[in-house]
Amino acid sequence: MTQNFWTMTVLATGALIASTTLTQAQQNCADRALVIERLASTYGETRQSIGLAQNNTMVEVFASTTTGSWTITVTNAAGLTCLVASGEAFERLAETLPTPAEDA
Repeated sequence: MTQNFWTMTVLATGALIASTTLTQAQQNCADRALVIERLASTYGETRQSIGLAQNNTMVEVFASTTTGSWTITVTNAAGLTCLVASGEAFERLAETLPTPAEDA
């Protein structure tokens, strides 16, 4: 697997959750600028990847390469950002695609 494949897998998972997350109670949502500032100042997390999902939503993965904490966010077109998932042990990967098996 490549890093891009892993990133796209994470983004696809976030996209599946995005549509329901943005319509749920807004307790885990705030203005994008505020969320980014809090992730940086509280957890030392910076954006590691980004992708577009359905309904013009943006899925982002933030992580700290120092502590290993990570957060997935979804932002709608109005700038409302919701926390989708978070965890520990973030790692950057640089895996390569396996060589396709030749037909016998």
